[in-house]
Amino acid sequence: MIGIDVVSIKRIEKMYEKFGNKAYQKYLNDDEIKLIKKVETAAGFWAAKEAASKALACGIGEECGFHDIIISKTAKNAPLITFSQKVIDNFSIKSAHLSITHDTGFAIAVVALEKN
Repeated sequence: MIGIDVVSIKRIEKMYEKFGNKAYQKYLNDDEIKLIKKVETAAGFWAAKEAASKALACGIGEECGFHDIIISKTAKNAPLITFSQKVIDNFSIKSAHLSITHDTGFAIAVVALEKN
């Protein structure tokens, strides 16, 4: 299963300017927020979580919320994606892969999932 999402970096920037850290808390956990050094990263994380929900074919909602999708980084700063145990079990996820990029005002993420 593959999911892709694109988001305007300006949209995430405006959301942060209006609501501060509460904007990030809506879709990121504390460890994810610590990884954000610039708004492009936050936008990439938003796109990654939306792409993951599309790969699951359920969207963000009751079956899989923003906080059920966890973004981290490798020692080489590559993005990693994992899921809550609930999502892993309900969707039979065997492995997950994530790519994030941003340029000229947009962040794009692609998620590929392999199911059992």
